[in-house]
Amino acid sequence: MLFRSIMKPIAVDAMGGDKAPGEIVAGAKQAAAEGIPVLLVGPADLADRGDLELLVASEVIGMDEDPASAVKRKKDSTLVRSAEAVRDGQASAMISAGNTGATMASALLRMGRVEGVKRPAIATPIPVPGSTPTILLDAGANAEVEAAWLAQFAVMGSVFSAARYGIASPKVGLLSIGEEPGKGDTLRKEAFELLSSQAGINFIGNVEGRDIMTTEVDVVVTDGFTGNVALKSLEGALKTVVKSLFTAIGQPQYKEHADALMPAFLDLYSQFDPDTTGGAMLLGLNGVCIISHGSSSARAMVNGIKVARDMVQGDIVAKIRTAVGVGGAS
Repeated sequence: MLFRSIMKPIAVDAMGGDKAPGEIVAGAKQAAAEGIPVLLVGPADLADRGDLELLVASEVIGMDEDPASAVKRKKDSTLVRSAEAVRDGQASAMISAGNTGATMASALLRMGRVEGVKRPAIATPIPVPGSTPTILLDAGANAEVEAAWLAQFAVMGSVFSAARYGIASPKVGLLSIGEEPGKGDTLRKEAFELLSSQAGINFIGNVEGRDIMTTEVDVVVTDGFTGNVALKSLEGALKTVVKSLFTAIGQPQYKEHADALMPAFLDLYSQFDPDTTGGAMLLGLNGVCIISHGSSSARAMVNGIKVARDMVQGDIVAKIRTAVGVGGAS
């Protein structure tokens, strides 16, 4: 395949996630079968890897470990070795479904930030039925931020939205408690002023939580604390609605109608399923780092590896470097 001749492999943390290593390895093998070069990172005795290349790492950072101390202490962990593989040119990107904080710390410490980037941010696709997803950032990397960082998140998020979904001029909104310019706390008001004059973005003003899953906005900018709360709230609400819907249509009196509607329901469910998006991207680093959710299945891993491939081939890091250099907030 063409991918193998022109692209270095995607480093896959084989031990990251609730379903590791089985589902992770299965997803990596499927991606490789589809022509994407893969480098598994895991223990020497990693099972069922077939003929996939293995970078041996003897340690694993658990989901409940403190990220900073674990990355510092476990230098031979699968996460650290994955990030080093990207840094050293052995891999073109990394992906993990493991400890999110440790994934961020490993990538940041080993790859480093793009020059001019103040803080990296997690860019998470939020499904919008019938349309392209909305990019929410920051989704958890920075609990406390400065207004200038939010302006820079907007620049990076716009580049990511354009690269991943082909949107020529993504509509950028600032998450607040009202659409009017004066709404929000001091941080939001300061950020609004900076975003209004920020070069390189299509700023449409404040947006509210109800706008995230609509076509009104393509990139939603906020601090990592608020972004993560919004993300988890949406995930919880969707799970509740979907579960309630399937419980309701599962009643005997609705069986005939349910059978007829099931294909449409399953298609809708697929759009909301996080396995479909594959993962979020940590923007602002000198390398591609994809963060998958902790319960990632083989399907989620395949899709995440495809996102990593697309971002490498789309030269996302260079595009962010250019955008920050030209239009980045000071």
